[in-house]
Amino acid sequence: PAAAAPVRARRGPAPARAGKEILLWEALREATDEEMERDPTVLVMGEDVGHYGGSYKVTYDLYKKFGEMRLLDTPIAENGFLGMGVGAAMTGLRPIVEGMNMGFLLLAFNQISNNCGMLHYTSGGQYKVPMVVRGPGGVGRQLGAEHSQRLESYFQSIPGVQLVACSTPRNAKALLKAAIRSDNPVIFFEHVLLYNVKGEVGGADEVQCLERAEVVRPGTDISIFTYSRMRYVVQQAVQTLVEKGYDPEVIDLVSLKPFDLETISQSIKKTHKVLIVEECMRTGGIGSSLSAIINEKYMEDLDCEVVRLSSQDVPTSYAYELEAATIVQADQVVDAVDKMCTGQKVAVGAF
Repeated sequence: PAAAAPVRARRGPAPARAGKEILLWEALREATDEEMERDPTVLVMGEDVGHYGGSYKVTYDLYKKFGEMRLLDTPIAENGFLGMGVGAAMTGLRPIVEGMNMGFLLLAFNQISNNCGMLHYTSGGQYKVPMVVRGPGGVGRQLGAEHSQRLESYFQSIPGVQLVACSTPRNAKALLKAAIRSDNPVIFFEHVLLYNVKGEVGGADEVQCLERAEVVRPGTDISIFTYSRMRYVVQQAVQTLVEKGYDPEVIDLVSLKPFDLETISQSIKKTHKVLIVEECMRTGGIGSSLSAIINEKYMEDLDCEVVRLSSQDVPTSYAYELEAATIVQADQVVDAVDKMCTGQKVAVGAF
């Protein structure tokens, strides 16, 4: 069928100037808008991305500007529309596939693993798969177990895909633009509780390296590696730690695959102590992989063992108090740093 003719969009979120403060979801929308304007091969597909504007409004009103075939509403069939995205990428388009919730993408795991990540290799380099798979995940506010999944570690083990986790409006916009332009398949993690975080964004030409971590706060006493929403939990803890006289270095990993080992190693060689704070599960999580690499490569630079603060290996409860008890809180970060910097043992089993 012919594409619907684009019509004049009604007034939506105002375009942001470089340096203007907007919400994170608006930053993602702006990145999508600018890249679709820049490159006619970019399109978005997924459940309710068109007329409804996405479950978190990341594609609000874009169908009016670009037409219904570039903002393609799909059935509730993740395996089907992920496969359609892979095929579109193989044949010259740059699809952005939105998962309404990252937990639902388990239904498309075969497409992401056996096709999206491997086709460049299995075709002997004949095909590229320049696509972005993005959507919300993480523990929200009483969303229940199925809607509180953290699937970073599920996808980390897939050869051929990159993993990126945004955390601020500025890096969300710049990273998404870079992911869309990349010739590699990129899984782009957004945290469900960060969409309304407000901050400055860069201009249309600002693109951030997908493989580079961010030094959030330089310090000398301990290296705290984190990502996504835990960046804010750590920053909350840092306020207390500074009052106690500590000088922690905070690094947002951003790239979950591959890790930015240059930035990570520079920090370790400066502080000689490592604390990893994540919302991923303790068993087999992102922190497990990072901890293993640090122990293998930088053991001689460490003054004490690497400590991981991770979510407990249980389904996330709907009850608010139980939900909070399963994930890392700021006071646990403070306690861990306090003990590590004073030579005490951290009882990680309690976390």
